[in-house]
Amino acid sequence: MSHKRHPPIAPSGPPPADTADGSVPEPQAPAADGSDLAALRDRHLRLAAEYDNFRKRVAKERAEAWARAQAELVSRLAESLDDLSRFAQLAPAETDAVTMHEGVGLIERKLWKELAAAGVTRIDQTGVPFDPHVHEAVTMQPAAGPAQDHTVGQVLQAGYKLRDILLRPARVVVLTWQGE
Repeated sequence: MSHKRHPPIAPSGPPPADTADGSVPEPQAPAADGSDLAALRDRHLRLAAEYDNFRKRVAKERAEAWARAQAELVSRLAESLDDLSRFAQLAPAETDAVTMHEGVGLIERKLWKELAAAGVTRIDQTGVPFDPHVHEAVTMQPAAGPAQDHTVGQVLQAGYKLRDILLRPARVVVLTWQGE
């Protein structure tokens, strides 16, 4: 194995300025009284305190924004919760099943209107390709044809997303083609 020698690397930056007599000046040493060191230490402490204050302010603002978002969602749902409370006060003996069914349907639609406005979507489609990012396979069943291979055959429990964040995956039955 041969070793090649490389030329020495020249220092980067401008060459040191020569003095009037042609000699290179000596680097400046800190003042003997330590005032430069004290000034740097003071500056460092001030910057550290500023950064700590900034960090605390950002954490407080983030917590306040989160609290405002939660309050906004609860205020959107308050009317539907009031409807549910009124519905729970109905006397079962005086209300028929059709009226109960319609009342629950109205409240569900009102809730979904507000949740959709907040960015919540439901994952409950059948016949779509199985996606492990939004589906949780609970079991598998044979598919009727190759076109149904690795598709969702049944949704056992709906999943939910808040914009791009998966809140809960949909629990599904996956169809698989066994081939004939």
